[in-house]
Amino acid sequence: MRIELTTEPGAAERPNEDFVSMAAPAAGHGGALVVLDGVTPPATDVGCRHSVPWFAAHLGGALAELSVSRRDLSLTDVLGAAIARTADAHRDTCDLSHPRTPQATVVLARWDAEQVEHLVLSDSALLVEAPDGAVTPLLDERLDRVPRANLVSNEVADATVRNKEGGFFTAAADPSVARRAVTGTLPRSGVRALAAMTDGVTRWVEKFHEGDWTDLFTLVRKEGTEAVVSRVRALETSDAETRRYLRRSKTHDDATLAYVELPSSPAGGTSQR
Repeated sequence: MRIELTTEPGAAERPNEDFVSMAAPAAGHGGALVVLDGVTPPATDVGCRHSVPWFAAHLGGALAELSVSRRDLSLTDVLGAAIARTADAHRDTCDLSHPRTPQATVVLARWDAEQVEHLVLSDSALLVEAPDGAVTPLLDERLDRVPRANLVSNEVADATVRNKEGGFFTAAADPSVARRAVTGTLPRSGVRALAAMTDGVTRWVEKFHEGDWTDLFTLVRKEGTEAVVSRVRALETSDAETRRYLRRSKTHDDATLAYVELPSSPAGGTSQR
């Protein structure tokens, strides 16, 4: 099994709000992958004394543990339980009803000899490669469908579309949001490799239009996760002045990319680089 993980903060002076974890083998067989993108809050009171990295670490750690130890739970149930556990860790000190209580996007994948389970919530992405090389993006596209008028400011978005019906959803303090995630199961024989990434990496496709999802997956396979993140950084830097592609987006976003090639058989070995 080939595993590669790369995560970089958008700026050296601020902490990385992403989270990534890989377990192989999970509970003695198969494996599990967790990628979170913590949502940067506005520079106002958000009703919580904890930082987004604190939240991402607690939620990500719970997801990693439950994905491995509770294989009897679906990924939807794993996410719900992890959100509840994290909320319990700070509900006595923080206002978890605040629309900007710490929150994150989520990608989960879990596999064994028979199947590959997946879950995506909000705008991080999971790419699945079949044995014939075909690449399928597994996406939660609700944020893309939100009218731009609802995203003109934090206040408008929070009041109209953030974690609301008809808008988009993130993992915050409400366990029921887990049922909003995009989920599914694929036969293990139909999956050769996986790539999970936050939107700091998906901008290679979605913002800079350097290629499609298959092109990005091919680049990850050939050059590795660190090289791909470096390519994104170069694109951001070259557009920092003209902002033809970046427009109002932050120049450098936290960028996390995880890649795993599943073994050809359940007895396959593991290598990490």
